[in-house]
Amino acid sequence: MFEEVHEVRTLIYEVKFNATLKSSLHPAHTHAQIERPPESTTPPSCVLMLDSNDMFKPIVFNYVNYVVSFMSNQRQQKPTLTGQRFKTRKRDEKERFDPSQFQESIIQGLNQTGTDLEAVAKFLDASGAKLDYRRYAETLFDILVAGGMLAPGGTLADDVTCTEFCLFKAQEDMETMQAYAQVFNKLIRRYKYLEKGFEEEIKKLLLFLKGFTESERNKLAMLTGILLANGNLSASILSSLFNENLVKEGVSACFAVKLFKSWLSEKDIGSVSASLRKVGMDNRLMELFPANKRSCEHFSKYFTDAGLKELSDFARNQQSIGARKELQKELQEQMSRGDPLKDIIAYTREEIKKNNISEQTMIGLIWSSVMSSVEWNKKEELVTEQAIKLLKQYSPLLKAFTSQGLSELTLLLKIQEYCYDNIHFMKAFQKIVVLLYKADVLSEEAILKWYNETHLAKGKSVFLEQMKKFVEWLKNAEEESESEEEEAD
Repeated sequence: MFEEVHEVRTLIYEVKFNATLKSSLHPAHTHAQIERPPESTTPPSCVLMLDSNDMFKPIVFNYVNYVVSFMSNQRQQKPTLTGQRFKTRKRDEKERFDPSQFQESIIQGLNQTGTDLEAVAKFLDASGAKLDYRRYAETLFDILVAGGMLAPGGTLADDVTCTEFCLFKAQEDMETMQAYAQVFNKLIRRYKYLEKGFEEEIKKLLLFLKGFTESERNKLAMLTGILLANGNLSASILSSLFNENLVKEGVSACFAVKLFKSWLSEKDIGSVSASLRKVGMDNRLMELFPANKRSCEHFSKYFTDAGLKELSDFARNQQSIGARKELQKELQEQMSRGDPLKDIIAYTREEIKKNNISEQTMIGLIWSSVMSSVEWNKKEELVTEQAIKLLKQYSPLLKAFTSQGLSELTLLLKIQEYCYDNIHFMKAFQKIVVLLYKADVLSEEAILKWYNETHLAKGKSVFLEQMKKFVEWLKNAEEESESEEEEAD
């Protein structure tokens, strides 16, 4: 027994533990009297008795471990997928594609306006505010061109209403086609989003040409030519004419004749060629014919006989340009391989005959090929020496194709242009000309004519100053030669 009784002040705390209690209590400083509550979803509560003198050992029960064990043994609720149905807003609901009502509205309006194309344009302008042109663009253009919706192949659908007031039912003359072109022009300018849809429609109609009558094709060709001239269409739509079936049966070439006649009645060949070149169609016109007829001679004869000599000449020129590019490429390859000059000269003469290339054109190609055959030094003081060495090597080639005075002048102009465009050659001009004079490539007459009359404006003052002393020497030499001849006589 203890003789001394210690007065113990006992502090009683009622504590509700949470998940952080384990780290905040130490079992060496606590002893607890615990009442287990009935099963519940909340952690149990307990009474802790803390000895103020820290003399009693804790009751053997770790409350913290109990709480952690209690919490971990609780059954966790599994997540469930729950939700509610949201009502779709009326504006977000996707409408079913049904062009029949749209078609009826357009046909009814066209029947009311009749042949008055001014009234038609006003009707289409006003209807765009009420009808969905963006959604039914194809239907709209089908009706305006053919009178109703077109089935695949170009025939009118059987189960739809049609109108007689459309392009295909109109008179086949340029005045009427120009009036229809204005209708389409006003419509597309008013509703810009129709531009792409209209081009796609024309491409589709061109693929359907076999399904149309000859008169319908002619009207479509005339309209397309006018729209191309006005800039309402891109020349890229012509790619549809290269369809194999259309080409094989001659439909493409026949349609192209009407189209280009219409186009050239509005614009000149320069404008037409620029539009074709812009979309890469300038080199594809031969594809209007089958492979066995795809020659410059056949193309030229076909379109010349149809009254389109301008187009024929343009195509011939384009083919010549293509042939010249291939020739220049081949010449450069022969030079880079180091082929003998006699072989290069023989090949060049053969190409002149084959492609009907003039000597003046050929000397320009040879000059460009020679100057492109090496990589030039970046230092101005060294580039002249490099040029002289190269031109000495190829002077026999240049001489072979300067048999005419005009060819010599062409070469001089090419040299002037090259030296002006490539700044490192500005001081080399006179040395190049003198070298070619000594190699009998350039004659005295050609140099004097260039100096006095035919020089270009590019670098004129610089080059004329460089040539001044040499030209004076040539004149004196000429005078001496003439006086010697007189004495001999």
